[in-house]
Order: sequence, then structure tokens, then C-alpha cells
Amino acid sequence: MRIASLGSGSKGNGTLVENDNTCLLIDLGFGIKDTVGRLHRLGRTPRDITAILVTHEHGDHISGVAQFARKFDLPVFMTPGTYSPKKVGQLPKLKHINCHRSFTVGSITVEPVPVPHDAKEPCQFLMSSGNHRIGILTDLGHVTPFVEMQYEHCDALLLECNHDPQMLRDGPYPWPLKNRVGGIHGHLSNEQAAGLLRKVQLSRLQHLVVSHISQQNNTPEAAYQSLEPVLDSWQGDLHLANQNSGFDWITL
Repeated sequence: MRIASLGSGSKGNGTLVENDNTCLLIDLGFGIKDTVGRLHRLGRTPRDITAILVTHEHGDHISGVAQFARKFDLPVFMTPGTYSPKKVGQLPKLKHINCHRSFTVGSITVEPVPVPHDAKEPCQFLMSSGNHRIGILTDLGHVTPFVEMQYEHCDALLLECNHDPQMLRDGPYPWPLKNRVGGIHGHLSNEQAAGLLRKVQLSRLQHLVVSHISQQNNTPEAAYQSLEPVLDSWQGDLHLANQNSGFDWITL
């Protein structure tokens, strides 16, 4: 299995997970032309995509989904609460998922994980094939015991480090937005991400990707500083997902 990113942040998100002849696109917050260019950078074309999985209905994760799916006749998997014909648009092959029940697409088993976020029925995804397990975990305001349990055993983890609390408090956002981002249904801070890592099996984790970093309320350096005490003796590889170029393929 392997994972790569088209881009990660508040201006658009998209992640590829593939194995054998299956290539899943998780979320798509970019237009068609931009998406094709970002796929090309990773050696992929739209015709290589098997299906699109959607975590929730916020624009940076879903704005490009319907147009891309219609153009390339792709199935789209999302929870019933996430789908709205008015907001999302018509889809050629809509597949409703139960966020408490796993399903299979090609050679990849997908396990949705419900998360606390200010969306209608949000979930994140764990994907596995054989002995390999990849976790994607962004867009949640706090880490629940269930999330801790589900993400304990991963070989690769894409983890949100959205904001530094002090930078968020002192930053340019209006107070309602600051309260939303930093609230229990908002986004993970660097410290909250570090807290989750204290619960996972680091001896199994080969790759950690710091992702969904706010360009206004965080820096990679601040995120790394918060994670460093947890990862002090960790033997894996640390990666960064950025807005413009995501990250290149990571292979398990």
C-alpha cells in the first residue's frame, strides 16, 4: 500500500491511497484542471482513480467532487448526512456508507470512523490491505476514546495539526471563527495531535504525516516542537503535507 497527497489545508484537500489495481481519492477540494495537474505530479491520471471517498461536506474537502465524478464517471462514497443534492450536486454513482460499518473497494478495505466536527455526519477513514493499515485523521475538534482505539494500530498515519492555540488566540480570525476552530467540534491543535500519539502503538507506526496545517494559525516548526517529546525515541519517518504540493508517495 502507499499514500500521497494532492494538497492539504483550508484551500483544498485530496489524498490518494492505492494498492495493486485500486486507487482511492479521499476528498477533493480542487477544480478539475488543478486536480489533473496535481495527479500528474504523482504519476496518475483521472482514469487511474477507482472511487472517491468523502469525509464531510465542507468546501475544502468536497467542492471538486461532483464535477470530477461526473466527468470521469466515478463512484462516490459518503454518509447520508454528508450528501445534499443542492450543495454537492448530482453524482453519477452515489454510494451511501454507514460510518459504523466497513466496506471494500477493489483490494482495499475501508473502515469509516465517526468524529466530532461541525458537519452533518462526518467521518474519517482507516484503510487496510493484507497486513498494512493506513489512517487518515483530520477535521475533528477533539480525540474521543473511540478514535484513540481505532487509530491505535497504523503503519502510516496522516494526522491533523491544525493550529497552535496561542497563534490562534493572537491571530487575525474574528472571535466566532477562533471559537469554532478551537472548539470541541473544530480542528485538532498541535497539543491534541501529540496527545493522540501518546496513545498509539509507535513501535508499529512507520510513517507520520503532519497535515491540515493552518497558514494563519500554525507553522510546521510549531507543530514539530509539540510532537517532538512524544516522538523522541520513535524510529519512523516524519513527513509534512502542505497546501501547494501535498506530499509524494509513501510506500509501506
